[in-house]
Amino acid sequence: MNVRTRLALRLLTFVPLGVLFAGAVSAAPQTYEFDQNRSQVGFTYALNGSPTDGVMPVGAADLLIDLDNLGASRIDVVLSPRKARAGFVLATEAMRSADVLAARSYPEIRFQTTQITGSVRAAKVTGELTLRGVTRLVTLDAQLFRQAGSAVGSHDHLSVLLTGSLDRTDFGATGYPDLVGPQIDLRILVRMARSGV
Repeated sequence: MNVRTRLALRLLTFVPLGVLFAGAVSAAPQTYEFDQNRSQVGFTYALNGSPTDGVMPVGAADLLIDLDNLGASRIDVVLSPRKARAGFVLATEAMRSADVLAARSYPEIRFQTTQITGSVRAAKVTGELTLRGVTRLVTLDAQLFRQAGSAVGSHDHLSVLLTGSLDRTDFGATGYPDLVGPQIDLRILVRMARSGV
């Protein structure tokens, strides 16, 4: 079972907030603590023309969620490229090397939102992605979910899914162009609990 299939199965246990929170009492902006053990980035790249999946852990996250005004929300996520896996050992070593992620020199990849528009079920999240010391604006699709087992109308345990694509060469990650395509598809899943819960 690949990363994409596992993620799809997990999302089947979530229910969109737009359905569950209909008619709920308005909530002020809330800070959330992320669940490191259950949050990760899945990514897909083309290796010799074949889609290949990898994973990267989320190292830290600063999350402020305003369900009444998504534009006032903030997402700041730090990823750990030194612990990333690209599907098999040789690919992992190549990905962490100086020609691609340069994980030894740049141990963090960071995404900080600058604008959020749309709804909890279909949001657009624009932010600054810093990779290899290079910062570029990227826009990701986002969905917010209540975690399975939470009470209807509860905001205490949420999950946010960010998806999109980037061109690795925009960040100087140009290694192995004859083997690996430039496009990287991202699936960032962050599970979180409201602070104080």
